[in-house]
Amino acid sequence: MSCPDPSELVPLPVDHEIWERVFCVAPLVIVGSKEPTGEYNLAPKHMAMPLGLSKYFCFVCSPRHTTYHNIRRAGAFTVSYPRVGQVVQTSLSAAPRSENQSKPSLIALPTFPASKIDGVLVKDCYLFLECSLHSVLDDFDGYSLIIGNVVAAMAHSNALRHQEIDDSDQIYQFPLLAYLHPGRIAEIRQSTAFPLPEGFSH
Repeated sequence: MSCPDPSELVPLPVDHEIWERVFCVAPLVIVGSKEPTGEYNLAPKHMAMPLGLSKYFCFVCSPRHTTYHNIRRAGAFTVSYPRVGQVVQTSLSAAPRSENQSKPSLIALPTFPASKIDGVLVKDCYLFLECSLHSVLDDFDGYSLIIGNVVAAMAHSNALRHQEIDDSDQIYQFPLLAYLHPGRIAEIRQSTAFPLPEGFSH
């Protein structure tokens, strides 16, 4: 195995700047939570993923954000996975709050009620999760990991995998939205099977 050419390697400071110096692929989701006023808040998150392969979901948030405190208080949250054509809607959920701490931009986001928890989901997305709060892990240099127990899930019929349709064809026909941190998005249409070694298991 050949070693990399040292002249091609650039040392990076070991702090948050690591993630500002290179592009990393991540999902883009909209997390819903309930405000103390009884209204609902929606916020985009990209540090988000399943935790294991069963019923747990997690995302990174910060105590500086209303979403963190809403979920701590209410003990529940929703997750909506937007489609490629919902970039503007997703961006609206990131709009700043007004002086009275409301987010007028959320009026433009069509939602529907969650079925198992007190929350809302964003219409026309392709995957929906309703989560009760499992736990919160704090003290990651000002950030926290919020872990939810998925109590209900729904998916658009076009997003479901089918034995009759090749995975690559399905992704091409129903492309996925990805977030390229920092600050870019991508439409995923082209894909190939990962060459797993024989005998590999999750």
